[in-house]
Amino acid sequence: MTRYEQLDAWIDAHFDDEVRFLQELVRVPTDTPPGNNAPHAERTAQLLQAFGFDAEKHPVPADEVHARGLESITNLIVRRRYGDEGRKDGERSSRGPIVALNAHGDVVPPGEGWTRDPYGGEIADGKIYGRATAVSKGDFAGFTFAVRALESLQAPLHGSVELHFTYDEEFGGEMGPGWLLRNGLTKPDLMIAAGFSYEVVTAHNGCLQLQVTVHGKMAHAAIPASGVDALQGAVQILQALYRENTAYLAVSSQVPGIDHPYLNIGLIEGGTNTNVVPGKVVFKLDRRLIPEENPAEVEATVRRVIAQAAAQSPGICVDIKRMLLASSMRPLPGNKPVVQALQKHAQHLFGEPIPAMGTPLYTDARLYAQAGIPAVIYGAGPRTVLESHAKQSDERLDLQDLRRATKVIARTLLDLLA
Repeated sequence: MTRYEQLDAWIDAHFDDEVRFLQELVRVPTDTPPGNNAPHAERTAQLLQAFGFDAEKHPVPADEVHARGLESITNLIVRRRYGDEGRKDGERSSRGPIVALNAHGDVVPPGEGWTRDPYGGEIADGKIYGRATAVSKGDFAGFTFAVRALESLQAPLHGSVELHFTYDEEFGGEMGPGWLLRNGLTKPDLMIAAGFSYEVVTAHNGCLQLQVTVHGKMAHAAIPASGVDALQGAVQILQALYRENTAYLAVSSQVPGIDHPYLNIGLIEGGTNTNVVPGKVVFKLDRRLIPEENPAEVEATVRRVIAQAAAQSPGICVDIKRMLLASSMRPLPGNKPVVQALQKHAQHLFGEPIPAMGTPLYTDARLYAQAGIPAVIYGAGPRTVLESHAKQSDERLDLQDLRRATKVIARTLLDLLA
């Protein structure tokens, strides 16, 4: 039996334990907002301790968390060192790379329409149901059991693996991986972030999010001329933004898997009552950036479009607040060994070619790439986000995808560290 086959056999023999581990993770809610995620980190650390994995707990200071609109964050790092037992924390190995595996535990609230308990971890028809099963508590389980399988070989290994379980992806990651990196708590040589099983993602879109407040003047609806209708001003601005969105169709990315930029207005609120001319309207926009775009230029253009449209409505003024500016991720040259290993083993285990490509999503992986760490995205999940029902009701993960993806990660770690 080859070492690869030994890894596969160990994962098969312990797969029921992996599924139970995932169920326990799903049963602790991590709705973000409100973002009270420290309890999940505590539970995860307890479960990892049962496997002999000591999880370092890194609580983010409360003032920083609250400034981001969240309640609590404790990020976890598990360090597994091989071959250089005397090496100190954070010290480079001369004999092998430090490979980080990152998954996020925070998720959007369940919302409506569920036919199963979003925190039940129920299994039916070969799938496990629950919020974060696919994105990305499933990869908490897959990454953990891949490392356990690797260590079961008791083979000579050189370097180390770090599990980074973080809790700020939904709000941009700056208090998750970004906080760990800024504070010098980790500096891996390579990293794999949570993803799906049928592609290796090497690039992704960026994201600009703005909150726009349109100010007018309230007035009685019976004498509207005595006020300035903020909603009419907002409509002018929205029309200008949607014209921009139509123009984006003519802009193409050269990265396979990524098409063109786009813009979405995700939230609008304003006014005080039916019989009152609205004096204030607030809306939030999400502008996705393709890798070829310059984030600063994109933000300047969007702000200019808003200001010019507002100027066409007498008495209207606007405040624009940036909520997020997440850069795109482009491939770094050093990612080649990881990409090739993932593709080779995934093709063998899934029985089909696994492309390396881009995705229109944005992820925490970009924060590692910005720090000069070659990063790719791969994990347990279906071919598309829609199939997983991520951010929708009845989110689910096919257990066979979890089983095979765990094997892919374990085999890849063996290639990188043996």
